[in-house]
Amino acid sequence: MLVAMNTLILLALVGLGAQLVDGSLGMAYGVTSTTLLLAIGTNPAAASATVHLAEIGTTLASGAAHWRFGNVDWKVVARVGIPGAVGAFVGATFLSWLAVELAQPVMSTILLGLGIYVLLRFTVQGLPTRSERPLRRRFLVPLGLVGGFMDATGGGGWGPVGTPALLASGRMEPRKVIGTIDTSEFFVAVAASIGFFFGLSGVGIDWSWALALLIGGLIAAPIAAWLVRHVPPRILGSLVGGLIVLTNSRTLLRSDWIAAPAPVAWTVYVVIALVWAGAVAWSVRAHLAASRLEKARVAEGARTD
Repeated sequence: MLVAMNTLILLALVGLGAQLVDGSLGMAYGVTSTTLLLAIGTNPAAASATVHLAEIGTTLASGAAHWRFGNVDWKVVARVGIPGAVGAFVGATFLSWLAVELAQPVMSTILLGLGIYVLLRFTVQGLPTRSERPLRRRFLVPLGLVGGFMDATGGGGWGPVGTPALLASGRMEPRKVIGTIDTSEFFVAVAASIGFFFGLSGVGIDWSWALALLIGGLIAAPIAAWLVRHVPPRILGSLVGGLIVLTNSRTLLRSDWIAAPAPVAWTVYVVIALVWAGAVAWSVRAHLAASRLEKARVAEGARTD
Protein backbone atom coordinates (compact mmCIF):
# COMPACT_ATOMS: atom_id res chain seq x y z
CA MET A 1 0.00 0.00 0.00
CA LEU A 2 2.85 2.37 0.90
CA VAL A 3 4.67 1.52 -2.35
CA ALA A 4 1.50 2.24 -4.34
CA MET A 5 1.03 5.58 -2.58
CA ASN A 6 4.65 6.56 -3.18
CA THR A 7 4.19 5.70 -6.86
CA LEU A 8 1.12 7.92 -7.09
CA ILE A 9 2.92 10.81 -5.38
CA LEU A 10 5.86 10.39 -7.76
CA LEU A 11 3.51 10.38 -10.74
CA ALA A 12 1.79 13.54 -9.49
CA LEU A 13 5.16 15.28 -9.22
CA VAL A 14 6.11 14.06 -12.70
CA GLY A 15 2.79 15.39 -14.01
CA LEU A 16 3.44 18.75 -12.35
CA GLY A 17 6.97 19.05 -13.74
CA ALA A 18 5.99 17.78 -17.18
CA GLN A 19 3.10 20.24 -17.48
CA LEU A 20 5.26 23.11 -16.25
CA VAL A 21 7.69 22.39 -19.09
CA ASP A 22 4.97 21.63 -21.63
CA GLY A 23 2.90 24.71 -20.80
CA SER A 24 5.86 27.05 -20.96
CA LEU A 25 7.77 25.49 -23.87
CA GLY A 26 4.97 23.79 -25.81
CA MET A 27 6.22 20.21 -25.51
CA ALA A 28 7.45 17.32 -23.36
CA TYR A 29 4.44 16.40 -21.17
CA GLY A 30 3.77 13.18 -23.05
CA VAL A 31 7.43 12.35 -23.60
CA THR A 32 8.31 12.78 -19.91
CA SER A 33 5.29 10.95 -18.53
CA THR A 34 5.38 8.08 -21.01
CA THR A 35 9.10 7.55 -20.42
CA LEU A 36 8.44 7.02 -16.71
CA LEU A 37 5.59 4.59 -17.34
CA LEU A 38 7.71 2.57 -19.75
CA ALA A 39 10.56 2.52 -17.24
CA ILE A 40 8.36 0.77 -14.66
CA GLY A 41 7.24 -1.89 -17.11
CA THR A 42 4.04 -0.58 -18.74
CA ASN A 43 3.54 -1.73 -22.33
CA PRO A 44 3.78 1.07 -24.93
CA ALA A 45 0.08 1.16 -25.88
CA ALA A 46 -1.14 1.18 -22.27
CA ALA A 47 1.45 3.81 -21.30
CA SER A 48 0.39 6.11 -24.14
CA ALA A 49 -3.29 5.51 -23.32
CA THR A 50 -2.77 6.39 -19.64
CA VAL A 51 -0.90 9.59 -20.49
CA HIS A 52 -3.50 10.69 -23.04
CA LEU A 53 -6.30 10.19 -20.54
CA ALA A 54 -4.48 12.51 -18.14
CA GLU A 55 -3.84 14.96 -20.98
CA ILE A 56 -7.57 15.42 -21.59
CA GLY A 57 -7.70 17.32 -18.30
CA THR A 58 -4.27 18.96 -18.42
CA THR A 59 -4.67 20.26 -21.98
CA LEU A 60 -8.13 21.63 -21.16
CA ALA A 61 -6.74 23.47 -18.12
CA SER A 62 -3.65 24.59 -20.01
CA GLY A 63 -5.73 25.85 -22.93
CA ALA A 64 -8.00 27.84 -20.62
CA ALA A 65 -4.99 29.38 -18.87
CA HIS A 66 -3.29 30.29 -22.17
CA TRP A 67 -6.55 31.79 -23.45
CA ARG A 68 -6.77 33.92 -20.32
CA PHE A 69 -3.29 35.29 -20.91
CA GLY A 70 -3.92 35.92 -24.62
CA ASN A 71 -1.61 33.18 -25.92
CA VAL A 72 -4.05 31.42 -28.30
CA ASP A 73 -4.79 31.85 -32.01
CA TRP A 74 -8.17 30.12 -32.32
CA LYS A 75 -8.12 29.91 -36.13
CA VAL A 76 -4.89 27.95 -36.02
CA VAL A 77 -6.25 25.80 -33.17
CA ALA A 78 -9.15 24.67 -35.39
CA ARG A 79 -7.08 24.20 -38.52
CA VAL A 80 -4.37 22.10 -36.87
CA GLY A 81 -6.37 20.51 -34.03
CA ILE A 82 -9.03 18.71 -36.10
CA PRO A 83 -6.50 17.00 -38.44
CA GLY A 84 -4.44 16.28 -35.31
CA ALA A 85 -7.41 14.44 -33.80
CA VAL A 86 -7.77 12.32 -36.94
CA GLY A 87 -4.07 11.46 -36.92
CA ALA A 88 -4.16 10.65 -33.20
CA PHE A 89 -7.13 8.29 -33.57
CA VAL A 90 -5.44 6.43 -36.41
CA GLY A 91 -2.14 6.30 -34.50
CA ALA A 92 -3.78 5.00 -31.33
CA THR A 93 -5.60 2.17 -33.07
CA PHE A 94 -2.42 1.37 -35.01
CA LEU A 95 -0.25 1.23 -31.89
CA SER A 96 -2.78 -0.98 -30.13
CA TRP A 97 -1.76 -3.90 -32.33
CA LEU A 98 1.65 -2.89 -33.68
CA ALA A 99 4.80 -1.62 -31.94
CA VAL A 100 6.39 1.11 -34.01
CA GLU A 101 10.16 0.95 -33.50
CA LEU A 102 11.25 2.64 -36.71
CA ALA A 103 8.89 5.63 -36.68
CA GLN A 104 10.46 7.27 -33.62
CA PRO A 105 14.10 7.43 -34.82
CA VAL A 106 13.02 8.60 -38.29
CA MET A 107 10.92 11.41 -36.84
CA SER A 108 13.60 12.23 -34.26
CA THR A 109 16.09 12.80 -37.07
CA ILE A 110 13.70 15.29 -38.71
CA LEU A 111 12.95 16.98 -35.41
CA LEU A 112 16.64 17.20 -34.56
CA GLY A 113 17.19 19.18 -37.75
CA LEU A 114 14.25 21.47 -36.91
CA GLY A 115 15.56 21.90 -33.37
CA ILE A 116 18.98 22.97 -34.58
CA TYR A 117 17.35 25.42 -36.98
CA VAL A 118 15.12 26.94 -34.30
CA LEU A 119 18.00 27.15 -31.79
CA LEU A 120 20.28 28.92 -34.26
CA ARG A 121 17.57 31.21 -35.61
CA PHE A 122 16.47 32.52 -32.22
CA THR A 123 19.94 32.63 -30.69
CA VAL A 124 21.67 34.34 -33.61
CA GLN A 125 18.86 36.35 -35.22
CA GLY A 126 16.42 36.83 -32.36
CA LEU A 127 12.67 36.95 -32.95
CA PRO A 128 11.83 36.03 -36.56
CA THR A 129 10.15 38.66 -38.68
CA ARG A 130 6.54 37.54 -38.91
CA SER A 131 4.74 37.47 -42.23
CA GLU A 132 1.37 39.18 -42.44
CA ARG A 133 0.01 36.23 -44.41
CA PRO A 134 -1.97 33.69 -42.35
CA LEU A 135 -0.88 30.09 -41.98
CA ARG A 136 -2.54 28.10 -44.76
CA ARG A 137 -4.54 24.90 -44.41
CA ARG A 138 -2.22 23.11 -46.84
CA PHE A 139 0.51 23.57 -44.22
CA LEU A 140 -1.56 23.07 -41.05
CA VAL A 141 -3.57 19.99 -42.12
CA PRO A 142 -0.55 17.75 -42.90
CA LEU A 143 1.19 19.10 -39.79
CA GLY A 144 -1.80 18.13 -37.66
CA LEU A 145 -2.10 14.67 -39.20
CA VAL A 146 1.58 13.85 -38.71
CA GLY A 147 1.77 15.40 -35.24
CA GLY A 148 -1.35 13.59 -34.03
CA PHE A 149 -0.18 10.24 -35.39
CA MET A 150 3.27 10.61 -33.83
CA ASP A 151 1.77 11.73 -30.52
CA ALA A 152 -0.37 8.61 -30.21
CA THR A 153 2.23 6.12 -31.42
CA GLY A 154 5.13 7.64 -29.51
CA GLY A 155 3.35 8.60 -26.29
CA GLY A 156 4.19 12.20 -27.04
CA GLY A 157 5.02 14.19 -30.13
CA TRP A 158 2.34 16.81 -30.68
CA GLY A 159 4.50 19.52 -29.15
CA PRO A 160 7.85 18.40 -30.63
CA VAL A 161 6.26 18.24 -34.11
CA GLY A 162 3.94 21.27 -33.96
CA THR A 163 5.98 23.76 -31.94
CA PRO A 164 9.16 23.82 -34.06
CA ALA A 165 7.17 23.80 -37.32
CA LEU A 166 5.09 26.83 -36.30
CA LEU A 167 8.12 28.60 -34.87
CA ALA A 168 10.09 27.97 -38.04
CA SER A 169 7.27 29.44 -40.15
CA GLY A 170 7.99 32.87 -38.65
CA ARG A 171 4.29 33.80 -38.73
CA MET A 172 3.50 33.53 -35.01
CA GLU A 173 5.31 34.81 -31.95
CA PRO A 174 6.63 32.07 -29.62
CA ARG A 175 4.12 32.56 -26.79
CA LYS A 176 1.19 32.20 -29.24
CA VAL A 177 2.79 29.15 -30.86
CA ILE A 178 3.05 27.48 -27.46
CA GLY A 179 -0.44 28.50 -26.32
CA THR A 180 -2.00 27.40 -29.61
CA ILE A 181 -0.22 24.03 -29.67
CA ASP A 182 -1.11 23.36 -26.02
CA THR A 183 -4.78 24.25 -26.61
CA SER A 184 -5.16 22.21 -29.79
CA GLU A 185 -3.64 19.20 -28.01
CA PHE A 186 -6.97 18.74 -26.21
CA PHE A 187 -8.47 17.43 -29.46
CA VAL A 188 -5.51 15.11 -29.92
CA ALA A 189 -5.78 13.73 -26.38
CA VAL A 190 -9.51 13.03 -26.70
CA ALA A 191 -9.18 11.34 -30.09
CA ALA A 192 -6.18 9.24 -28.98
CA SER A 193 -8.03 8.11 -25.85
CA ILE A 194 -11.02 7.01 -27.92
CA GLY A 195 -8.70 5.15 -30.29
CA PHE A 196 -7.00 3.33 -27.43
CA PHE A 197 -10.38 2.33 -25.97
CA PHE A 198 -11.28 0.77 -29.29
CA GLY A 199 -7.90 -0.95 -29.62
CA LEU A 200 -7.26 -2.02 -26.03
CA SER A 201 -10.78 -2.22 -24.59
CA GLY A 202 -9.38 -0.58 -21.44
CA VAL A 203 -6.91 -3.42 -20.76
CA GLY A 204 -3.65 -2.28 -19.13
CA ILE A 205 -4.78 1.30 -18.46
CA ASP A 206 -4.19 2.34 -14.83
CA TRP A 207 -6.85 4.92 -13.93
CA SER A 208 -5.18 5.90 -10.64
CA TRP A 209 -1.93 6.67 -12.47
CA ALA A 210 -3.81 8.79 -15.01
CA LEU A 211 -5.49 10.67 -12.15
CA ALA A 212 -2.16 11.30 -10.41
CA LEU A 213 -0.61 12.67 -13.61
CA LEU A 214 -3.72 14.81 -14.11
CA ILE A 215 -3.60 16.35 -10.62
CA GLY A 216 0.04 17.36 -11.01
CA GLY A 217 -0.64 18.82 -14.44
CA LEU A 218 -3.64 20.83 -13.28
CA ILE A 219 -1.55 22.50 -10.58
CA ALA A 220 1.16 23.50 -13.07
CA ALA A 221 -1.04 24.64 -16.00
CA PRO A 222 -1.80 28.25 -14.88
CA ILE A 223 1.79 28.78 -13.69
CA ALA A 224 3.17 27.73 -17.07
CA ALA A 225 0.70 29.93 -19.00
CA TRP A 226 1.78 32.97 -16.93
CA LEU A 227 5.46 32.06 -17.39
CA VAL A 228 5.30 31.87 -21.20
CA ARG A 229 3.74 35.36 -21.36
CA HIS A 230 6.56 36.93 -19.36
CA VAL A 231 9.62 35.13 -20.76
CA PRO A 232 11.14 37.19 -23.63
CA PRO A 233 10.54 35.55 -27.04
CA ARG A 234 14.21 35.36 -27.98
CA ILE A 235 15.10 33.53 -24.76
CA LEU A 236 12.05 31.30 -25.06
CA GLY A 237 13.01 30.36 -28.62
CA SER A 238 16.50 29.33 -27.51
CA LEU A 239 15.04 27.30 -24.66
CA VAL A 240 12.64 25.50 -27.01
CA GLY A 241 15.31 24.83 -29.64
CA GLY A 242 17.73 23.37 -27.10
CA LEU A 243 15.03 21.15 -25.63
CA ILE A 244 14.17 19.76 -29.08
CA VAL A 245 17.83 19.03 -29.83
CA LEU A 246 18.50 17.36 -26.49
CA THR A 247 15.31 15.27 -26.48
CA ASN A 248 15.70 13.94 -29.99
CA SER A 249 19.44 13.36 -29.67
CA ARG A 250 18.67 11.15 -26.68
CA THR A 251 16.07 9.22 -28.67
CA LEU A 252 18.48 8.63 -31.56
CA LEU A 253 21.42 7.62 -29.37
CA ARG A 254 19.25 5.05 -27.58
CA SER A 255 17.66 3.70 -30.78
CA ASP A 256 18.68 0.48 -32.50
CA TRP A 257 20.03 2.61 -35.34
CA ILE A 258 22.90 3.91 -33.21
CA ALA A 259 22.77 2.13 -29.81
CA ALA A 260 25.56 4.37 -28.46
CA PRO A 261 27.47 3.12 -25.38
CA ALA A 262 26.64 5.00 -22.19
CA PRO A 263 29.95 6.96 -22.02
CA VAL A 264 29.50 8.18 -25.60
CA ALA A 265 25.86 9.10 -25.03
CA TRP A 266 26.58 11.03 -21.84
CA THR A 267 29.45 12.88 -23.54
CA VAL A 268 27.04 13.99 -26.26
CA TYR A 269 24.45 15.04 -23.65
CA VAL A 270 27.02 17.15 -21.80
CA VAL A 271 28.19 18.84 -25.00
CA ILE A 272 24.60 19.61 -26.03
CA ALA A 273 23.80 20.92 -22.54
CA LEU A 274 26.84 23.23 -22.59
CA VAL A 275 25.99 24.55 -26.06
CA TRP A 276 22.36 24.99 -25.01
CA ALA A 277 23.35 26.89 -21.86
CA GLY A 278 25.67 29.08 -23.90
CA ALA A 279 22.91 29.80 -26.43
CA VAL A 280 20.44 30.77 -23.71
CA ALA A 281 23.06 32.98 -22.03
CA TRP A 282 23.75 34.65 -25.39
CA SER A 283 20.03 35.27 -25.92
CA VAL A 284 19.66 36.71 -22.42
CA ARG A 285 22.61 39.04 -23.02
CA ALA A 286 21.24 40.10 -26.43
CA HIS A 287 17.77 40.70 -24.97
CA LEU A 288 19.14 42.87 -22.16
CA ALA A 289 21.23 44.85 -24.63
CA ALA A 290 18.20 45.37 -26.90
CA SER A 291 16.11 46.46 -23.90
CA ARG A 292 18.71 49.03 -22.86
CA LEU A 293 18.89 50.34 -26.44
CA GLU A 294 15.09 50.62 -26.64
CA LYS A 295 14.94 52.48 -23.32
CA ALA A 296 17.65 54.84 -24.53
CA ARG A 297 15.68 55.52 -27.73
CA VAL A 298 12.51 56.20 -25.77
CA ALA A 299 14.36 58.56 -23.42
CA GLU A 300 15.97 60.33 -26.38
CA GLY A 301 12.57 60.69 -28.06
CA ALA A 302 11.08 62.13 -24.87
CA ARG A 303 13.87 64.72 -24.62
CA THR A 304 13.44 65.66 -28.28
CA ASP A 305 9.70 66.21 -27.80
